[in-house]
Amino acid sequence: MADATPSVLFDNHGRPLEYLRLAVTDRCNLRCFYCMPEEGIKYMPKQELLTYEEMERLVGLLTGLGVRKVRLTGGEPFVRRDLVPFMARLAAIPGLDDLSLTTNGVLTAPHVPELARLGVKAVNLSLDTLDRARFASITRRDELPRVLDTFYALLASGIQVKINAVVMDGQNIEDLVPLAELTRELPVEVRFIEEMPFNGGSHAATLPWDHRRIRQHLEANLGEFIPVPTPAGATASEYSIAGHQGRIGIIAAYSRTFCGTCNRIRLTAEGGLKTCLYDQGVLDVRALLRGGSSDEEVTEALKNAFRYRAANGFEAEQRRPVHQLSFESMSTIGG
Repeated sequence: MADATPSVLFDNHGRPLEYLRLAVTDRCNLRCFYCMPEEGIKYMPKQELLTYEEMERLVGLLTGLGVRKVRLTGGEPFVRRDLVPFMARLAAIPGLDDLSLTTNGVLTAPHVPELARLGVKAVNLSLDTLDRARFASITRRDELPRVLDTFYALLASGIQVKINAVVMDGQNIEDLVPLAELTRELPVEVRFIEEMPFNGGSHAATLPWDHRRIRQHLEANLGEFIPVPTPAGATASEYSIAGHQGRIGIIAAYSRTFCGTCNRIRLTAEGGLKTCLYDQGVLDVRALLRGGSSDEEVTEALKNAFRYRAANGFEAEQRRPVHQLSFESMSTIGG
């Protein structure tokens, strides 16, 4: 990948925008209850999803503005055909120096050698429990063995692995310590995420397990957490534990304590630009790309959207129209 270019893109609060989370599909092969209803969600017709060529064009424009990191998300990215060749083309875009991926791991293991050859720097693996029965209950699919195959294949390849575990009251609290114990012998970061309301319905999380309680629970079982410095824009508070090879991360995704340094933007699979996870979408990029807009016109529209970015997730939520106060499925917005 090419060397990074200095960021020249800032929002109206002076925060550099260097990181794009790009959803390549809204489809998923799991049915995690905190993400979508058991029957699934109404997927976008395939012709309404951005093509790979449209995504490449947009990434090229954004890297020209200073975006230097792209993380592919979904849905589940590997549900979409020809993902790895698409990633190879992204990796060749000048200015992009960090290409990474978030996956549930069910279909990923066979592609790990190709990801390593492409220079993929990190893979975030969604894994809420190491117990097979609870995994099947949470995801409504009995796929834990294949996810663990992916986990160990990634470790063997040398790709940095971060486990993302959503903390759910009454569902996987007994799994927090076993997941954290993976850091004792393995060079992995296990990140515990506050539950959010993005489940495809109107339910709002009451959050009995916030970031403070998560830390207290883990420290009571594992010992003192030693804070580790993190770069500006990081969502996780990171900690080391004496005698552990890996690290622990805690993400205050519902409490939104990290908004002040947020450097990321999101593009949904159908081309909606989100400058905050909690906003309703601020620009229809697909309409620009398919309406004959020039690169200069698309670039100016993006810059204009960034001039009105919410200060934090609470302001973004307040701006949502009343008829959109129920939250989308995380599968549709790319996490």
